[in-house]
Amino acid sequence: MTQKIGLFALTGLVLALCLLCAGCTDTQGTPGLAENKVSIGYVTWDSEIASTNVIKQVFEKAGYDAEIVAVDAGPLYQGIAKGDIDCTVSAWLPVTQANFWEKFGDDIDHVRKNLEGARVGLVVPTYVTIDSIEDLNSVSDKFGGEIIGIDPGAGVMQNTEEAITEYGLEYELVASSSAGMAAELRTAINKEEWIVVTGWTPHWMFARWDLKYLDDPKGVYGGEEYIGTLARKGLAEEKPGVYGILERFHWTPADMESVMLAIENGESEQDAAKAWVDAHPDKVAEWIGEN
Repeated sequence: MTQKIGLFALTGLVLALCLLCAGCTDTQGTPGLAENKVSIGYVTWDSEIASTNVIKQVFEKAGYDAEIVAVDAGPLYQGIAKGDIDCTVSAWLPVTQANFWEKFGDDIDHVRKNLEGARVGLVVPTYVTIDSIEDLNSVSDKFGGEIIGIDPGAGVMQNTEEAITEYGLEYELVASSSAGMAAELRTAINKEEWIVVTGWTPHWMFARWDLKYLDDPKGVYGGEEYIGTLARKGLAEEKPGVYGILERFHWTPADMESVMLAIENGESEQDAAKAWVDAHPDKVAEWIGEN
């Protein structure tokens, strides 16, 4: 009897050690382990809703339990710096979110640029007859003295506050949301009214309407931007499989805009992302590291 108890105890010890060892590896395709979970933070711009839902599904195809967390830009950078969020694919740099990078960048791993050719600035319909931010004051009555913005914590909103100061604009910056801004733009265009909004590309609105950026001779909004992938310190060592996907994730503005436009046309964020992932198996396999 004593011999049997000893055998059971030994068997239990071996099983416990096996489970402990299994929990120490970043193993793809083994849902449920803590090491198999990944949290992805993002700002709720249409562009980042698209990219974050796509990368979530890519992680899930690789066997990870992926969670997405919507936050403002400041808390996003802070969360990654503190290690509360694993990663993001929605960092707009070097200008739009420069202040957040300056504050938290020393404690964040800049993984790579995942999309190049991005831009931010003030956007108007092409039927608007001015072409520069410097001309806004001369026609402020046509715009109702307002610039329609998005969420207050967004980098483009801080850039616009700076533009109002630098150009001496007699305008009020109206905070809204990405969806709210687009709705205001749609209403104005349908009535052929003048409107100026905080805009960025990639964005589906440039595929939907004829729009243009106002020239920015003072360079407040910077030049060409990129969208970057950031990770918390230590992620590469703790979850190399997760980090490898982040290192390989890269796509084009046309890719992103196709997902955004599908969402704008009525598909859910999840369905639009899934349709793109299903339509690009080779690209997804490349990101996962299967080819």
